[in-house]
Amino acid sequence: MVRKRIIGFGFYFGHGYVNSQKRAAMEWVKMVESSIIIEWVMESAFASASAITDQRQKIEQYKHILTAVISSNDIVQARRFIDHMLSDDVPLVVSRQLLQTFAEELGRLEPETQKEIAHYTLAQIQPRVVSFEEQVLVIREKLAELYESEEQWSKAAQMLSGIDLDSGMRVIDDTFRLSKCVQIACLYLEDDDAVNAEAFINKASFLVSNSQHEVLNLKYKVCYARILDLKRKFLEAALRYYDISQIEKRQIGDEEINEEALEQALSAAVTCTILAAAGPQRSRVLATLYKDERCSKLKIYPILQKVYLERILRKPEIDAFAEELKPHQKALLPDNFTVLDRAMIEHNLLSASKLYTNISFDELGTLLGIPPHKAEKIASRMIYEDRMRGSIDQVEAVIHFDDDTEELQRWDQQIVGLCQALNDVLDSMAKKGFPVPV
Repeated sequence: MVRKRIIGFGFYFGHGYVNSQKRAAMEWVKMVESSIIIEWVMESAFASASAITDQRQKIEQYKHILTAVISSNDIVQARRFIDHMLSDDVPLVVSRQLLQTFAEELGRLEPETQKEIAHYTLAQIQPRVVSFEEQVLVIREKLAELYESEEQWSKAAQMLSGIDLDSGMRVIDDTFRLSKCVQIACLYLEDDDAVNAEAFINKASFLVSNSQHEVLNLKYKVCYARILDLKRKFLEAALRYYDISQIEKRQIGDEEINEEALEQALSAAVTCTILAAAGPQRSRVLATLYKDERCSKLKIYPILQKVYLERILRKPEIDAFAEELKPHQKALLPDNFTVLDRAMIEHNLLSASKLYTNISFDELGTLLGIPPHKAEKIASRMIYEDRMRGSIDQVEAVIHFDDDTEELQRWDQQIVGLCQALNDVLDSMAKKGFPVPV
């Protein structure tokens, strides 16, 4: 009984399957017939348009065909139109004008259809790209806009990077070149791709010096600062961010510069300075930021104050600062320290050098929260790079820090001596009746 049911079930399943196959076959036949009809209609239309001798009427006829193709949103029809436009049947003057219109109308298509047709068009034009540079430009810009709206930043950048900015076939001014280079760099930065962004910002650097376009110049500065930040050149990035934060104008062209944007630039400058390698250069930038009254209003001002005053930072303070950082500022380095860890360890080591005359490796490791041999390695590198003054006694396992107090006192004494000598000269001149400037 069970066997019959199984066989019966299989029989009915097979019967339904055959019916579905028949329906699918009939639908396929209809589709083939429909496509043959469409192709025949299009071939007839193309033949009719090609036969027209008057160029203006020929263009108008092709425009009617193009309108129908765009309205259909059909990939096959669009491909047939592109193939015909690039064939020998259509004069170059006509095909340029029609492909220009086609490129401008791409935005009316569905997004996926638009992508497929645009890529197909670019591939077909490639062998004759010199003849259709203007049309390729419009297609690539349309496709980049679409990718940008979908937040596919790198794809949008790659599409724009295919534009020939050094073409000898058409006149391209430096402002257009600069705008495209900066736009491409900004798109790559949205995906934190500093390598490709830097390649285009370097091209822009040759153009920006002669640019009078203030908005573009500002975008260039922002892009360059972000690239330096991503490449962990924190001190250079900090100076760039700080320069941006000091912009006095609140309206540049069509762009409005609000206080929040300037505050973000200032905050980025402070963050990058704190993350920069500890040393004299960092100390000078810290002093500039600490004396800027605007910094006192920032959320990260407490840690700026402690870093500037060379106080040792504790874990809770470092953890609170870490919450304000971007992923690349907390990235893991080859030595298994994060970018933040290394910056904080170097800062605390420099702060310790102001508090201690000497300290053992074990005690220094405990203070910094790292193994003694790593503390020694970091200290030796900072001494070698002249970022910290001191010497290492490996036999005794002790670091000796040089005190700058005596040197500063000697410097002060020399200044006092010079001032005293100048006073003596002025007194001597006054006694002899010479006029003395006051």
